Amino acid sequence: MLHTYDGKTIRFEIKYKNRTSIGISINSYGEIEVQAPKKTPDEKVLQVIERSWELIQEKLKEFEDRWNGPQEKAYENDESFLYLGKSYPIKIVQDNNIAQDHVVFEEEILYVYVKKFDDEKMKQALKRFYYQQCKALVEKSISSYQSNFKTKPRSVRISDSKTTWGTCDSNLQLTFNWRLAMAPLEVIDYVVIHEMCHMYHMNHDRSFWRLVGSIMPDYKEKENWLAFSNWKMTV
Repeated sequence: MLHTYDGKTIRFEIKYKNRTSIGISINSYGEIEVQAPKKTPDEKVLQVIERSWELIQEKLKEFEDRWNGPQEKAYENDESFLYLGKSYPIKIVQDNNIAQDHVVFEEEILYVYVKKFDDEKMKQALKRFYYQQCKALVEKSISSYQSNFKTKPRSVRISDSKTTWGTCDSNLQLTFNWRLAMAPLEVIDYVVIHEMCHMYHMNHDRSFWRLVGSIMPDYKEKENWLAFSNWKMTV
């Protein structure tokens, strides 16, 4: 079914079920499904859709952006970058007297201090910031959840992996992707718990997931955040 409202048109499918309220969901392909009680008039379904119109458009825009893939960043004032799950603008400050290009997060702004305006140097300054933040956040998370484990990791590293968020090897060395500093704290906690559980179960068998779930029952929500947001976790 098609419906036009506020100058935009969407396509959705209605499924009538034994339920008492109308629900709207959007799957991983951006397809909209409306579940409604049996014999619900179309007019009532459309009213619910229109009340949720702004949220639906936001979700559809997210899907469009995700399918388009990572967008090239502009290293200029007010370009936004993710930090702890939220987007913040950058402000570039040129200072020839600084010892090293660096980034400071203050008052919801990522201040990028550089000796000269150079895209690559600004990019590297941001990456160093995320590396440092990731290391501190991961170590804090490990300390917070260590009471759930009798075994301790032998070392913690931060990497620039293109394929994994974290790893645990047979020597109990944990490695984490610096981009995790862009994720919400609870998502970072999930990846930490995931890798710490690998200290006991090196594969993803049923016992492994039981252990993960016993520590973080809603871990699938964190997995979903990474799955849907990884495309924008970039500098």
